[in-house]
Amino acid sequence: MPKLYDNKVDVAKKPGWLKIRLHRTTQFAEVDRIVREHALHTICSSGMCPNKAECWSRRTATFMILGDVCTRSCRFCATRTGRPLPPDDAEPGQLARSVKLMGLRHVVVTSVTRDDLPDGGARHWAAAVEAIRRENHDATIELLIPDFDARPELLDTVAAAKPDIIGHNIETVERLTPQVRSRARYATSLRTLELLARRGAATKSGLMLGLGESDDEVLQTLRDLRRAGVRIVTLGQYLRPTLEHYPVAEYITPEKFEAYRQQALAMGFDYCASAPMVRSSYRAQEALAAIKNEKSETRH
Repeated sequence: MPKLYDNKVDVAKKPGWLKIRLHRTTQFAEVDRIVREHALHTICSSGMCPNKAECWSRRTATFMILGDVCTRSCRFCATRTGRPLPPDDAEPGQLARSVKLMGLRHVVVTSVTRDDLPDGGARHWAAAVEAIRRENHDATIELLIPDFDARPELLDTVAAAKPDIIGHNIETVERLTPQVRSRARYATSLRTLELLARRGAATKSGLMLGLGESDDEVLQTLRDLRRAGVRIVTLGQYLRPTLEHYPVAEYITPEKFEAYRQQALAMGFDYCASAPMVRSSYRAQEALAAIKNEKSETRH
């Protein structure tokens, strides 16, 4: 049984639009060389993201902090579950140096969920942002955080570090949340995003489609996110990591993804990336530019 995503799993069922088209450029080759030579860790590689070549060519990469063992066991995720090691105090500095070495313009930071820590890792998150800022004055920073059980004091700690974007993925519609996610609650995710938006953070969330949700449920989730103050949303096709994970119910067509994108923009989202191979940090800099343009137009 494969432990990570195996392209042979369900291959006969996959439509042609899920084939990966690589965008290898000289910029990608340079970042790839640096990552290999210095043994840098990115979720782009360890998670086998289909958009790695495109993102690295745009000088965008995603790092995972606080280890690689999660305290939750969501049925869609291939991350290991268990008892994690204590946080590495040197990690924020190492992360900042990696960003500088790779010459990134936009850095995305994510993590496993650390329910074992009294603060869920919030102070470590803040330290990572502060370290990146010290070493990389021109780089923009996006976070993809766990829900922190929607505890205001922990969200305050993360938001006070002033990343450019703070994301938290709601992952799926309300009805499917208990089946797909571990411990996480739909209402808790909305509350997390709402609290961050109230603190002035530019908030972002994402949905996986193809788990068995209906059109009406997708649109209701988008409306719920918008009411919570979310400004950026991503929608992509769920792909089953292994046969032990939650099964794919449907492969959503590119045309339907585009229809969802148009409906999301009509609801008032500043930016929506919606296509089969879209993942949370896909074209993250475009989303940031959309927010900045919106602010500029508002001032004028």
